[in-house]
Amino acid sequence: MSEPQPYIRETAATPLRRLWHYGTKFRKRVLLATLCTTINKAADVFPELLIGAAVDVIVRGSASFVAGVLPDATRYQQLLVLAGINFIVWIIESASQYASQLIWRNLAQSVEHDLRVDTYRHLQQLDVAWFEDTTSGGLLSILNDDVNQLERFLDVGAPAFIALFWNVTLIGAVFVATSWQLALLAFAPIPIIAVGSLGYQRRLRPYYDRVRERVGDVSSTIAGNLGGMMTIKAFAAEEREAERVRTQSDAYRIANRDAIRYSSAFVPLIRMAILAGFTATLLIGGSKVLNGTLAVGLYSVLVFMTQRLLWPLTRIGETLDLYQRAMASTRRIFGVLDADKEMVPGVLDLSDRPKGHLNLAGVRFGYNEGSDVLSHIDIDVPAGETHAVVGATGAGKSTLVRLLLRFHDPREGVVSLDGVDLRELSYQSLRGSIGFVSQDVFLFSGTVRDNIAYGRPGATDAEIRHAAELAEAHEFVIGLADGYDSVVGERGVKLSGGQRQRIAIARAVLRDPAVLLLDEATSAVDNETEAAIQRSLEHVGEGRTVLMIAHRLSTVRKADRIWVLEADPGSRTADPGSRVGRVAEAGTHDELVAGGGLYAALWRVQTGANA
Repeated sequence: MSEPQPYIRETAATPLRRLWHYGTKFRKRVLLATLCTTINKAADVFPELLIGAAVDVIVRGSASFVAGVLPDATRYQQLLVLAGINFIVWIIESASQYASQLIWRNLAQSVEHDLRVDTYRHLQQLDVAWFEDTTSGGLLSILNDDVNQLERFLDVGAPAFIALFWNVTLIGAVFVATSWQLALLAFAPIPIIAVGSLGYQRRLRPYYDRVRERVGDVSSTIAGNLGGMMTIKAFAAEEREAERVRTQSDAYRIANRDAIRYSSAFVPLIRMAILAGFTATLLIGGSKVLNGTLAVGLYSVLVFMTQRLLWPLTRIGETLDLYQRAMASTRRIFGVLDADKEMVPGVLDLSDRPKGHLNLAGVRFGYNEGSDVLSHIDIDVPAGETHAVVGATGAGKSTLVRLLLRFHDPREGVVSLDGVDLRELSYQSLRGSIGFVSQDVFLFSGTVRDNIAYGRPGATDAEIRHAAELAEAHEFVIGLADGYDSVVGERGVKLSGGQRQRIAIARAVLRDPAVLLLDEATSAVDNETEAAIQRSLEHVGEGRTVLMIAHRLSTVRKADRIWVLEADPGSRTADPGSRVGRVAEAGTHDELVAGGGLYAALWRVQTGANA
């Protein structure tokens, strides 16, 4: 398992600085890769010096530099020595290039891997409320495309910057040692290129920020449409959605076009500066050779090196392009890592087998900065009993589930399990004590066995089968083509709604939780399936606390106590148009029907007694 990287929040620092601080454990590899790149660049420059020495041997004979070092050797022997040195240099260059690419590329893959895993791990720690304000497509673009952009920069751009630095430094040393006047002329374009590069960098940043935003929009739209493909087809909206994707993609293309226009204009400007430097070396260096103040061999070296010095600068535009894309992506990645969770998990753990006593006392709750959706909620569910919460749409029934799972905290009041405020409990202890079945069942793309065992990965086949039998899922599972090894498809698309519900119940039961929490578990199934689920709930509810959120009153008739929520007009809230859920009445089914209140009215509507 990848260990989380130390993360230092420096919102005022540059993305590159934050990346450097993030990748503390990679610094030795960065330094080793930099050393290999340095050796490679030094070996790359050396052949030009050997060419100059060879020309010097041919033209000047015994007066050449090599003749001074090897006075007894013939010119051909001197050339053989130079050829031998060149062979060794080429081996060093090839080996260092291989090592450099190997280390940089693996480093890029390692950083990419750690950033993706650490960002995903951090995402899972954020509050549910944070995800409600964030698109899944945007997050996918960050975890995939943005992380990949950074990987491409580390793979190509970073070593290119280092190679460019040493190219200028090493060749500059040769120029200065040979002729400081020619050094000034050859290096004259570099400040112009450097200033122009910095200017372009600032100009390009907002363009690439927009590119990253647009790719997030495209990813969000496509991800949403793929998840809602059945709805799109049901409403014959294929062309409309294709047009929406086209519009988003076109916005991304235009954002890229603007960035490309500016980045592409950079190279022609650099080429003009290179032409000036090369021409100066060619003419002024040549005049020095003609008047005898510069050896022809050194002149050959300087002509070669002027091109070697300046020509790589044409790629600085491409490298800056990679850099700007990577930094825009890095800002988005660290933007996610900077996201804070407002809810802090507690540290207390319940006993190995909690009793399952649920209590909401004086609870008031609203989402974000909005008006209250629940007010003065007092609900008590003794351990081992089966209770139900019913009410009209908008009364806040499902909001209670979110509070009990501590996806949110109440504005006022206390939600407790076995007398302990949920805010004091660790998430593992709280949620490990609850088996949850939602209205919108989510099954992972895997086998039936995998999905049932999701909450308890080490369960045996016998335990999985027993849970399926309790949920009345075993019979239909063994009727599938591959039984428990049958693949359910993405989100369980290969199963019916009732089958998915029973798999979800088996998944919850397998954990053997103290509390079973059911949110509209039978709202989307037929009567026969509802009856099967009802029977299974009677079995799985034995020995544990069950709280059912229900719209169909037929599913809660046998509950020990039924709590009826009513959506009151929000005259007491800041928003007069809002409606606030409150407990209107409570009792057994028979008591509530006999009482003639809200529950009795709902019962008459659902049973057709008003007809």
